[in-house]
Amino acid sequence: MGQVSITLNGRTYRLECDDGEEKHLLKLAETVAEQIEALKGKFGQVGDDRLMLMAGLMIADELAEAKRKLDDIAREHMSADELVQSAKDEMAGRISAAAERIEALNTVLGANKGES
Repeated sequence: MGQVSITLNGRTYRLECDDGEEKHLLKLAETVAEQIEALKGKFGQVGDDRLMLMAGLMIADELAEAKRKLDDIAREHMSADELVQSAKDEMAGRISAAAERIEALNTVLGANKGES
């Protein structure tokens, strides 16, 4: 089991993580620390709990926005897939109609050939 120590707003926290996840956890903590420092610059020292809450909410908001954008992209992709399928269906219908006309012409030409 891995361990890391992170410092947020002057307080050090010791956390456990899976082996090999230490760098990732430190990077996440760095993101939280950046948010806390930005909030401290804007609102001053309003207490650890409030700063942590506000930073968590800001990060959650960023995550929600990223998820919304991914959902929009997925919907656009599905729409593109639906357009492609619609075009394929339309082309198949046109090819089928053309084949029927060719068969009808062939029948007419075959009948006319028999009259000669």
